[in-house]
Amino acid sequence: MHRALTPADNTITVRDLRFNREPAKHPRWWHGGDPVPTAFFNALSCTFPAGEKFFMDSVRAYRREVGPALQAQIKGFLAQEAVHSREHAAFNQLAADSGYDVERLERRTKGVLDFARKRSKARQLAATCALEHFTAILAHELLAGDSADMAAAPADTERLWSWHAIEEIEHKAVAYDTFLAVTADMTRLRRYVMRCFAMILATVILFTTIRASMADLYRADGLKGPRIWGRTIAYLFGRGGILRRILPAWLTYFRPGFHPWQHDDRDVLARAQARLGLEAAA
Repeated sequence: MHRALTPADNTITVRDLRFNREPAKHPRWWHGGDPVPTAFFNALSCTFPAGEKFFMDSVRAYRREVGPALQAQIKGFLAQEAVHSREHAAFNQLAADSGYDVERLERRTKGVLDFARKRSKARQLAATCALEHFTAILAHELLAGDSADMAAAPADTERLWSWHAIEEIEHKAVAYDTFLAVTADMTRLRRYVMRCFAMILATVILFTTIRASMADLYRADGLKGPRIWGRTIAYLFGRGGILRRILPAWLTYFRPGFHPWQHDDRDVLARAQARLGLEAAA
């Protein structure tokens, strides 16, 4: 049986903050006038409202089947994700106000997740574990560089993504610890195969969805052909690209006995909270 490795002193703090309520400060290509990072983060954000509802539902389904300590963490997880969903809906509205068909992008994610909801509760939870690992390692890379990936963004947008990253790290093991608890009767091999298969499938679907949404955004800007996609590949996977940087951490998920808190990034959290003035927020 796996032992949960989440630090006993890790806290899941609900910060009910609001961002991006001033459209005039959010240009169409808000990331330094560059359509590539703008499209990537817009496409990623458009997966969040439906995605986070899926995460919440998959974990909530088991909240009465775990112990009191994990129930408390699930409560914090649900509260954080609800605020994230609200704030990314507001962020996505800015893209809609700029003329992008955000509803189409959000509908694409919802369609994928509606299909996932036809799977068993355990497989939905395994998918949530995989996607929560992806968001946590992306969050770590964002914060480890003091949010340099958002240096060209408006201040409120940079703060939105940094705040979201902090909370993704805080609750990064809640779904996984829930998965360990409710699959305790499974053999280690079966549990390992289930979570690894979920990660492979979730990664393929996530990147297929993001690529399709980026294509829609580029098309709306009259951008197409190998040149824009060459720039996209260079931005994401070239030297210093954020998806290239997360690859080693993504691979750790396939290690037997993996746990999200084997990578203890509380030092990154503390530095980010101090930088943003969020240590005492509640």
